[in-house]
Amino acid sequence: MKIGITGATGFIGSELTRQALAAGHEVVCFSRNGSPRKNLFPDADWRTFSIDTPIDASGLDAVVHLAGESILGLWTAAKKERIRKSRIEGTRRVVEGIAAATPAPSVLVSGSAIGFYGNGGDREITEGSPKGKGFLADVAADWEAEAAKAACARVVFLRSGMVLGRGAGAMQWIAPVFKAGLGGKLGSGQQWMSAIHVNDAAGMVLHAIGSPSVSGPLNAVMPQPIRNIEFTRVVAASARRPAIFAVPAFVLQLVLGDLSHLVLDSQRVLPVRATESGYRYQFPDLATAVADVVRR
Repeated sequence: MKIGITGATGFIGSELTRQALAAGHEVVCFSRNGSPRKNLFPDADWRTFSIDTPIDASGLDAVVHLAGESILGLWTAAKKERIRKSRIEGTRRVVEGIAAATPAPSVLVSGSAIGFYGNGGDREITEGSPKGKGFLADVAADWEAEAAKAACARVVFLRSGMVLGRGAGAMQWIAPVFKAGLGGKLGSGQQWMSAIHVNDAAGMVLHAIGSPSVSGPLNAVMPQPIRNIEFTRVVAASARRPAIFAVPAFVLQLVLGDLSHLVLDSQRVLPVRATESGYRYQFPDLATAVADVVRR
């Protein structure tokens, strides 16, 4: 297949591009910076991506839309606006490009997040669970609504949990803290966390593209969610350091503001559609995923 990928040089996008090329697919990388990093993936083709201009989707069998402002960093009013605008406007340009292509790509896999579900407490969350409350839930819902307008036979909303990988994502901050022996639980430690290794996040995209039965929301998380206190234990064990520190919830809320929802909200998310459609995980549990990230 010929697959177009926005955000192809990003965290998930880079791994997806590597896997797609290794599987024999043709890949078109869409670059936002105007000077494509062809040396990164010399076997891929490159086209321009901008939130001001529809993408050139001609000749593509599938489009994967992952480009967007990182949610990491303090959520100032300006940061929130960049997060929202990059997702809504960027997706709109992807949809417009798909509409102009003849024939149109058969499938769009559009990034989203389990933030769609909000704070779920102890309840189990599946793809059929309702939208939650909060900034991330509102952004994710509007993001998916734009993607749903695509003139494709199938549209998949990749609702990713915390993505674990070496040197990028949340673990680029978490791993050094634990390796220094300063790690510990956040808040009560009883909040549920739903994570996925970056290799599986990318693998699930390719699985969605190649599986005609997969459409609509797709939770990109490991089969078993884990409480924060257990996450702390696993990361500390992989780092071979104690985890005796704890950060009270009020401190996180004071320092991080709205961003504290990322670490304090409880999300017990299950990947029902991934498992039912036969996706095979490379890192099916937190211990193997964290070991791969931390020990390297």
